[in-house]
Amino acid sequence: MQTRQINVQRWSITSHKPFNAVVAAVEEAIGRPNMIEFAAKVAAATTFEEMQQVVNESVGETGLMEFMRLDHGAILEKAGVDGDPKSVRVIMGNPLIMQSMARLVPDACSYAPVTVLIDQRHDGVHLSYDEMTSFLAPYGNAEALKIARDLDAKVKRLLESAS
Repeated sequence: MQTRQINVQRWSITSHKPFNAVVAAVEEAIGRPNMIEFAAKVAAATTFEEMQQVVNESVGETGLMEFMRLDHGAILEKAGVDGDPKSVRVIMGNPLIMQSMARLVPDACSYAPVTVLIDQRHDGVHLSYDEMTSFLAPYGNAEALKIARDLDAKVKRLLESAS
């Protein structure tokens, strides 16, 4: 049995734009494929090159795509939380980036795709991201960390632009 300590670095920016405008800006920058169709196309690809084409057709201008969205605000509202809670967790990434890290550090599959949290608080809309480099740092693979730094930069640029 092995236990590994992972210290996560959370990056966050606060926007004074309306929540819906921030979410819309993120949506505009990332691909939002129909995931059932996407999965079928990936499964039907017979070569890595064909799979790359499917992925490249599915990502947005940032090179990222949405895999799933969790509307935490809706759950909080139904649970009786006051103040019209707004919070969404967007699971996004790029399977090509994931595979390039996972070839070097198999545990990268535990952390990719990444999560972005967008939530309304008293001081504005917070956009938060747990950096991939912090997840992979304990594994000590310089090449995987370079890929993770590039991914972190993509996500941070996206969030800065949306804010």
